[in-house]
Formats: sequence, structure tokens, C-alpha cells
Amino acid sequence: MLNRLLRAGARAFHKMLTVGWFFRRPRTFGAHAIALTPNGRLILVKLWYAPGWRLPGGGRDAAEPAADAALRELREEIGMTSHGEVKLSCELEESVDFKRDNCSLVVVRDVEYRPRRWSWEVEKVCDAPLNDLPVNLSPQTRRWLNSVGPLV
Repeated sequence: MLNRLLRAGARAFHKMLTVGWFFRRPRTFGAHAIALTPNGRLILVKLWYAPGWRLPGGGRDAAEPAADAALRELREEIGMTSHGEVKLSCELEESVDFKRDNCSLVVVRDVEYRPRRWSWEVEKVCDAPLNDLPVNLSPQTRRWLNSVGPLV
């Protein structure tokens, strides 16, 4: 019951933000991690306010390097404890929720993590084999993974 209330509240808050973005059309910058475990499994998050499994990530300041932002988001969202190679894969210009977004996709290998017990933003964390991703992957995440190409 509490989970449903939290999800409804988070989605309502996100909708209110979207209305503001409709009028302002802000320029935003984001960094999302294609985080792979040492076994080559893709780490995904399910957010309280958005449907489907997604890549961990979020906003960044225009001056913040994308790799630094992706690592910060991994620490915040999945409880990353260590990682290996970090490499900028691509930058995409997108229109999301009425924002003009520059999205950087960063591949982070050998990620070890310990999810937090509870988060205001992340409902669940999982890792899945690249050849057997969850059916309810968000369309944006699916599009991003297709734009990167083979990860193995």
C-alpha cells in the first residue's frame, strides 16, 4: 500500500515538473551509465516516478564531465562500491518531456554494487544478461542500447 502511494506521489510530482518544462523548454545535460557487472550483466533501475527498467543516471551541470556524472549517479542510485574501465560511448541530442537534452552514454565495466535498502528515487535495482533483458525495459533505454551497439 505504501509503495503504491509513494509511486503515485512521485509520478504526480514528475507530471508537475513536466508542465513547467512545457513552457520553459529548458536545455539540460544528462549522463547515463551502461553499467556492466564483472560477469557482463547490465545493471538497471526501476524509478518510483517512471515506468519500466532504465539505465542508472541523471542530470549534470554542463561543465561536469559525463564520466564523472555517470559515476556519481551509480554511487547514488545503485550503491556502486567499485568499478573498472570508464568510457564515453556517445552523446545524443534528444527532446524528452519538453526538454532539449544532451544525453551522454558512458560504459562502465566491472561494476560492483550494494543497493541501498530504500531510496526516494529508485524503487528497485537488478542486473540482467545482455541477451535476456527484462520485457518491460523503457523505450528510451532500449533506444539508447541500440545506439551504442554490441557491448561484449
